[in-house]
Amino acid sequence: MMLAGFSVPDRDVLTLAALTREAGFVDLAKRLEDAYDREVKVLGLTVPERGMLLWALDDPPREFAQLRDLLLAEHEGRVRQGLV
Repeated sequence: MMLAGFSVPDRDVLTLAALTREAGFVDLAKRLEDAYDREVKVLGLTVPERGMLLWALDDPPREFAQLRDLLLAEHEGRVRQGLV
């Protein structure tokens, strides 16, 4: 599944949903699980959802380090542009 322009292997989507749920973002976790169940190939994320994922991946497992780096770079870009 593509998330934020990053390919997340199917086997890792549910792990990402669990990390998101553990961070307290239940609605986003459910959205990830539902997308996995429907075999969605590309899941568009809002800016707040990207922030939630970034928060959930504060100390990411190795398989999510690149996704976290991407989300962090996007966030820093929005800050520099005065968008957040």
